[in-house]
Amino acid sequence: MRVFGIDPGSERTGYGCVETDGSRHRIVVCGAITTPALAAFPDKLHIIHSGLAAVLRECRPQAVAIENLFHAVNVRSALKLGHARGVAMLAAVECGVVVFEYTPAEIKRAVVGYGRAEKPQVQHMVKLILGLAAVPSPHDAADALAVAICHLHSLVPARGIGTPMAVRSKATSWRQYRPASAPAPIRRVKPLS
Repeated sequence: MRVFGIDPGSERTGYGCVETDGSRHRIVVCGAITTPALAAFPDKLHIIHSGLAAVLRECRPQAVAIENLFHAVNVRSALKLGHARGVAMLAAVECGVVVFEYTPAEIKRAVVGYGRAEKPQVQHMVKLILGLAAVPSPHDAADALAVAICHLHSLVPARGIGTPMAVRSKATSWRQYRPASAPAPIRRVKPLS
């Protein structure tokens, strides 16, 4: 199975494609689409859209995983990031690929095992998982590869690789998180007297 990960941004959008046979992950391509600093915002969005569409057509993935907008420094940057996410999702849908979204905590938990891991930890694990000699550069590409790996690790292996059935946690806090394989807690009920 081949998964294409996207780390959206209005200045630089990272992308990475990972292929797996079910036991090993292999990098197909990674990089970043950088927009000119002085370009008008609509032009930046067009550059991101056309760049991602071209790479998606070349890679032909079965799924696209994208980082979900979780929080931003301010409203203006959140709005710009939302626009970049929108054109990235549009590029995937136009190529006929299913899109999955993951929060930063879900990505960190899937790659490192800890939802509050630091960026260098995530990048180092991406290097180890993919068997690379060095951390992918720029860091946006490494983040996009982490998003793709997150999706691969969330697939249900019941019917084999290639079944796009993501297991998603409904937890809003780490205190509410329960692994999918954990049995439901036993509740004791008082008998009626």
